[in-house]
Amino acid sequence: MRRFRDLAAALPPPPTGWLIGVLVRLPGEPAPVRYFYAVAHDDRARAEWAAADRAMLLGDIASSPFKGTEPVETMAQLARTTFDWSGLLKGEVRALGVKWPRRWLAA
Repeated sequence: MRRFRDLAAALPPPPTGWLIGVLVRLPGEPAPVRYFYAVAHDDRARAEWAAADRAMLLGDIASSPFKGTEPVETMAQLARTTFDWSGLLKGEVRALGVKWPRRWLAA
């Protein structure tokens, strides 16, 4: 019979992810806007790079801070329960849009 510590050690670590904001100059917009991404990477820097790579498909990323806002900024770490209701998979980058993603932070 297996012991509890053996079962606990066999479980994979819970997924972690980050909410990233990227300043992107969208076509037709006079100034860059912050576009939000949910990124399921353990490493924060890797998550920022993944969000920046995805943002380049939309338009040009701001090359320097705009009105005190960094071009790529980590907003918050995603809660573990977020992965349950969102279906976000490990390594996935999901575009959330330009509105503040309250639902992703409330869980």
